[in-house]
Amino acid sequence: MKTYLDLIPLVQTSTSVGLIASKTPAGFPSPAQDLAVNRIDIGEILVKHPTATYYMCVKGNSMAEAGIDDGDHLIVDRSLTAKHNSIVIAEIDGDVTVKRLHKKNGMIRLKAANLTYPDIVPVPGQEWMIWGVVTHVIKDLL
Repeated sequence: MKTYLDLIPLVQTSTSVGLIASKTPAGFPSPAQDLAVNRIDIGEILVKHPTATYYMCVKGNSMAEAGIDDGDHLIVDRSLTAKHNSIVIAEIDGDVTVKRLHKKNGMIRLKAANLTYPDIVPVPGQEWMIWGVVTHVIKDLL
Protein backbone atom coordinates (compact mmCIF):
# COMPACT_ATOMS: atom_id res chain seq x y z
CA MET A 1 0.00 0.00 0.00
CA LYS A 2 3.00 2.35 -0.06
CA THR A 3 1.60 5.50 -1.63
CA TYR A 4 4.43 8.01 -1.26
CA LEU A 5 7.93 8.11 -2.62
CA ASP A 6 9.49 10.69 -0.36
CA LEU A 7 8.82 12.48 2.89
CA ILE A 8 10.76 15.72 2.95
CA PRO A 9 10.72 18.27 5.77
CA LEU A 10 10.17 21.78 4.48
CA VAL A 11 12.85 24.19 5.56
CA GLN A 12 11.66 27.76 5.96
CA THR A 13 13.52 29.53 3.18
CA SER A 14 12.63 32.60 1.26
CA THR A 15 11.16 31.54 -2.06
CA SER A 16 9.68 34.62 -3.59
CA VAL A 17 7.58 34.81 -6.71
CA GLY A 18 5.90 37.67 -8.52
CA LEU A 19 2.49 38.69 -7.20
CA ILE A 20 0.03 40.40 -9.49
CA ALA A 21 -1.68 43.09 -7.44
CA SER A 22 -5.20 42.27 -8.61
CA LYS A 23 -7.20 39.06 -8.34
CA THR A 24 -7.11 36.97 -11.48
CA PRO A 25 -10.55 36.74 -13.08
CA ALA A 26 -11.75 33.34 -14.22
CA GLY A 27 -13.97 34.95 -16.86
CA PHE A 28 -12.89 37.84 -19.06
CA PRO A 29 -9.32 39.22 -18.94
CA SER A 30 -8.74 42.42 -16.99
CA PRO A 31 -6.92 45.44 -18.44
CA ALA A 32 -3.11 45.22 -18.30
CA GLN A 33 -2.75 48.39 -16.19
CA ASP A 34 -4.23 46.47 -13.24
CA LEU A 35 -1.30 44.05 -13.26
CA ALA A 36 1.25 45.76 -10.98
CA VAL A 37 3.81 43.17 -9.81
CA ASN A 38 5.09 42.79 -6.24
CA ARG A 39 7.07 39.95 -4.59
CA ILE A 40 5.70 37.48 -2.04
CA ASP A 41 7.23 34.56 -0.15
CA ILE A 42 5.36 31.43 -1.27
CA GLY A 43 6.29 29.74 2.02
CA GLU A 44 4.18 32.28 3.91
CA ILE A 45 1.14 31.06 1.98
CA LEU A 46 1.80 27.32 2.06
CA VAL A 47 3.50 26.84 5.43
CA LYS A 48 1.82 27.96 8.65
CA HIS A 49 3.84 25.70 11.03
CA PRO A 50 7.36 25.33 9.55
CA THR A 51 8.73 22.82 12.05
CA ALA A 52 5.71 20.53 11.60
CA THR A 53 5.28 20.83 7.84
CA TYR A 54 6.39 18.24 5.29
CA TYR A 55 6.32 17.75 1.55
CA MET A 56 5.21 14.48 -0.02
CA CYS A 57 4.89 13.26 -3.58
CA VAL A 58 1.79 11.22 -4.47
CA LYS A 59 2.08 7.86 -6.17
CA GLY A 60 -1.24 6.38 -7.23
CA ASN A 61 -4.74 7.58 -8.05
CA SER A 62 -6.83 6.57 -5.03
CA MET A 63 -7.69 10.23 -4.32
CA ALA A 64 -8.37 11.36 -7.90
CA GLU A 65 -11.96 12.45 -7.23
CA ALA A 66 -10.64 14.76 -4.50
CA GLY A 67 -8.34 16.41 -7.06
CA ILE A 68 -5.20 14.60 -5.87
CA ASP A 69 -3.51 12.79 -8.75
CA ASP A 70 -0.42 10.66 -9.31
CA GLY A 71 2.64 12.92 -9.29
CA ASP A 72 1.00 15.74 -7.30
CA HIS A 73 2.86 17.24 -4.37
CA LEU A 74 1.25 17.54 -0.95
CA ILE A 75 2.00 19.95 1.86
CA VAL A 76 1.29 18.11 5.13
CA ASP A 77 1.01 19.75 8.56
CA ARG A 78 1.58 17.43 11.51
CA SER A 79 0.56 20.06 14.07
CA LEU A 80 -3.09 20.08 12.96
CA THR A 81 -5.72 17.84 14.52
CA ALA A 82 -7.45 15.68 11.92
CA LYS A 83 -11.22 16.11 11.87
CA HIS A 84 -14.06 14.32 10.12
CA ASN A 85 -13.60 14.77 6.36
CA SER A 86 -9.97 15.95 6.63
CA ILE A 87 -7.64 14.58 4.00
CA VAL A 88 -4.93 12.89 6.03
CA ILE A 89 -1.72 10.97 5.76
CA ALA A 90 -2.14 7.70 7.65
CA GLU A 91 0.37 5.02 8.53
CA ILE A 92 -1.07 1.51 8.69
CA ASP A 93 1.19 -1.41 9.62
CA GLY A 94 4.18 0.59 8.39
CA ASP A 95 2.64 1.59 5.04
CA VAL A 96 1.73 5.21 4.31
CA THR A 97 -1.36 6.36 2.42
CA VAL A 98 -3.45 9.46 1.80
CA LYS A 99 -7.20 9.17 2.42
CA ARG A 100 -10.19 11.14 3.69
CA LEU A 101 -10.83 10.61 7.42
CA HIS A 102 -14.38 9.52 8.15
CA LYS A 103 -15.57 9.50 11.78
CA LYS A 104 -19.08 8.29 12.58
CA ASN A 105 -20.57 6.83 15.77
CA GLY A 106 -17.12 6.38 17.29
CA MET A 107 -15.92 4.41 14.26
CA ILE A 108 -13.06 5.53 12.05
CA ARG A 109 -12.50 4.65 8.44
CA LEU A 110 -10.16 5.96 5.79
CA LYS A 111 -11.99 6.57 2.53
CA ALA A 112 -10.46 6.74 -0.92
CA ALA A 113 -11.77 9.29 -3.41
CA ASN A 114 -11.89 6.71 -6.17
CA LEU A 115 -14.63 4.08 -6.21
CA THR A 116 -12.24 1.32 -7.32
CA TYR A 117 -10.43 1.47 -3.95
CA PRO A 118 -11.99 0.00 -0.80
CA ASP A 119 -12.28 1.87 2.48
CA ILE A 120 -9.67 1.08 5.09
CA VAL A 121 -11.15 0.22 8.47
CA PRO A 122 -8.52 -0.21 11.20
CA VAL A 123 -9.02 -3.41 13.17
CA PRO A 124 -8.02 -4.24 16.75
CA GLY A 125 -4.35 -5.16 16.95
CA GLN A 126 -3.47 -3.33 13.77
CA GLU A 127 -0.84 -0.61 14.11
CA TRP A 128 -2.04 2.64 12.62
CA MET A 129 -1.95 6.38 13.20
CA ILE A 130 -2.96 9.63 11.57
CA TRP A 131 0.38 11.12 10.64
CA GLY A 132 -0.66 14.58 9.41
CA VAL A 133 -3.29 16.70 7.65
CA VAL A 134 -2.94 17.66 3.98
CA THR A 135 -3.19 21.45 3.69
CA HIS A 136 -2.27 22.03 0.04
CA VAL A 137 -1.98 20.14 -3.23
CA ILE A 138 0.57 21.37 -5.79
CA LYS A 139 0.09 20.29 -9.40
CA ASP A 140 2.42 20.49 -12.35
CA LEU A 141 0.24 21.63 -15.23
CA LEU A 142 2.92 21.31 -17.90
